[in-house]
Amino acid sequence: MTFLTLALIAVVALAGPLLALPVHWRLPVVLGELLAGIAIGRTGLGLVNPADPTFSFLANIGFALMMFVAGTHVPVRDPQIRSALGKGTRRAVAAAAAAVVVGTGIGLLFGTGHAPLYVVLLASSSAALVLPIVDSLRLGGPDVVSMTAQVAIADIACIVALPLLVDPPHAGRAALTVLTVAGCAVGLFFVLRWLESTGIRGHVHQLSENRKFALELRIQLAVLFALAGVATFGNVSVMMAGFSFGLVVAAVGEPRRLARQLFALSDGFLGPLFFVWLGASLTLKDLAGHPDMIALGLALGAGTLLAHAGLALLGLPLPLGVLSAAQLGVPVAAASIGTQLDVLFPGEAAALLMGALITIAASAVAGSRAAKRFTLPAKAGGGSSEAGSTAGQGDPGDPSAPKH
Repeated sequence: MTFLTLALIAVVALAGPLLALPVHWRLPVVLGELLAGIAIGRTGLGLVNPADPTFSFLANIGFALMMFVAGTHVPVRDPQIRSALGKGTRRAVAAAAAAVVVGTGIGLLFGTGHAPLYVVLLASSSAALVLPIVDSLRLGGPDVVSMTAQVAIADIACIVALPLLVDPPHAGRAALTVLTVAGCAVGLFFVLRWLESTGIRGHVHQLSENRKFALELRIQLAVLFALAGVATFGNVSVMMAGFSFGLVVAAVGEPRRLARQLFALSDGFLGPLFFVWLGASLTLKDLAGHPDMIALGLALGAGTLLAHAGLALLGLPLPLGVLSAAQLGVPVAAASIGTQLDVLFPGEAAALLMGALITIAASAVAGSRAAKRFTLPAKAGGGSSEAGSTAGQGDPGDPSAPKH
C-alpha cells in the first residue's frame, strides 16, 4: 500500500456521506462506502488490492474500533432500557425461533450444509447500524426502547455464537477464546469501576486534558488491541473483542471528550477504510457465475426481514421490526472468517453480504416510515424529550453523558 492508494481510499470513502446527504433518503453512510469499495476493488476497476497485508490489517483495526464504538453506544445504563429487557428478550427469542425455521429451510434448499450459520445471520441485528439510525432520526417511546433492547440482546448473542458455527471442527477452541475474551471484559469492568469509584480515573482524565496527553484514548486503544490479539489467536473475529470492551465502557460511563476522540478516529478514517476494504474484497463476479448464490443472497435478505417483521405479532410496530433486521457486523465477520478459513462455497461470502445489503436498504425505508410515528419532539435545548433517545453514554451530544 502507498500513500496514493490511501488517498484514493479516503476520497472514494466520501461517497458514504454524499449518498447519505439527502435527508429524505435516510441512507446509512456505510452503504456508500461499501459501494465505493466495490467500484475500485475486485468487482470493479481493480485499483486497490484488498489482499495487501497493510490494507487488510488497517481494515481489521477499523472493524475492531467500529464494533468498540458500537458497544459504547448500547445504552446499558439507561433505566428505560433495563426495564425493557424482558420484552426485548422475548422478542429476540421469537426472532431467533423464526430464524431457526427459515434458516434451516434455506440451508436444506441450497444444500450448502451451512444452515446453522444462516440461522445466526437471520437472527442477528446490528447495533452499529440501528442505534445511529434511531439517534439520527430522534426516535423514541416505549416501542423504540424495547426494540433497542431487543437489538442489543440479539447482537450480543449472535456475536458469541458466530465463531462457534463458522468452523464447527474448531468450535472448541473458538468457545475457549470467546470465554477468555468475555472473562477479560468482565475483569476490565470491575477494574474500571474501581478506578472510577476511587477517583483515579478522574485524576488521570484531568491530567490528560490539562497536558494534552490523550491518556484515556491511548490506554483504551491498548486494551482494545490486546483483546483483539487474544481473539485472533483463537480464530475469533475482532468483532467479539471490540463489542465486548465497548459494552464495558458503556456500563462504566464514557467521558464526552473520549467519545469525540473515538468518533474522529473511527468515523473519520479507520471505519470508512474498513468498509471500502470490505467492498473491494467482494468478488461479485462470482455471483454472475453462480446464480444459485444470487438466489441465496436474496433468500437470506428476505428471510431476515421475515423473521423480524413477524415480531408485529408480538406487538412491535412493523417499521420498527424491519428496522431491527438491519445487519452488518455478523454477516461481515461470517464472510471474513469463512473466506480466511476457506469453508465457504465460491460466491457464498458475497451472497452473505448481499443479504445484509438487502436488510440495510429495507432498514433505511423502515426508518423513514418510523420517523413519521416515533420522532421525539425537540426540547428548547435541542435534546430529546425523554430518555428513550439511544445515542448512548458515549455520544458527545448526549446530555446524560459524564461531563468531564
